[in-house]
Amino acid sequence: MIIWSHFALELSFKFADDTTVIGLIKNNDESAYREEVDRLAVWCEDNNLLLNTSKTKELIVELFGSEGMLSLIYPSTSTDLSWTTNCSNLIKKAHQRLFFLRILRKNHLSSNILVNFYRCTIESILTNCITVWYGNCSVSDRKAIQRVVKTAQCIAGASLPAIEDIYKKRCLKRATNITRDSYHPAHGLFALLPTGRRYRSLRTRTTRFRNSFFPTALSLLNSAPRCPSPPSLHPLRK
Repeated sequence: MIIWSHFALELSFKFADDTTVIGLIKNNDESAYREEVDRLAVWCEDNNLLLNTSKTKELIVELFGSEGMLSLIYPSTSTDLSWTTNCSNLIKKAHQRLFFLRILRKNHLSSNILVNFYRCTIESILTNCITVWYGNCSVSDRKAIQRVVKTAQCIAGASLPAIEDIYKKRCLKRATNITRDSYHPAHGLFALLPTGRRYRSLRTRTTRFRNSFFPTALSLLNSAPRCPSPPSLHPLRK
């Protein structure tokens, strides 16, 4: 991923062949944002890249109830910053794959094969980017996702891990990797207290922020039996 910016309130992200421009508009002044878009167009032209305008989307997040949904690579993001649409899409895809799980059971395949099929085709869908969206899911969305797991569990005839357990495990693993990489952009958020045993918690004023990845990850690290030590992965880099 490549990140660059010419202004303090605008950022451009390039990942493979997808590009995202993010800007903060204050006092209805869009000049900096529009100039950043123009710079992106010039950069693409200079580097022999063609912008596909038919697939270009603009998502506006504001406090006046605008409606809409944008799906980049993954997951689907709504203008109200809710994850209901994303969860509905995941559940729909998972139900389509449950059909094939039933077919395998009808052909008398073993539970081990059914569980492997579930983890590869259904669990991978339900848990894709789970550290991003699961924390702010509504209770009804979480129950709907867990019902898919229970259905698959009945079909496979074996115990399957709960989605919330997978979420906590992946948050903890991702946070541990960040603490060990001193060059990670978010490494500074994981600061140890003077005791060296716990990490400093982030101040959160809203429930949405409190349930997002970083506050959750810090809470999981502090509640773990032992906080992982954060040695640098790049000791020789200058």
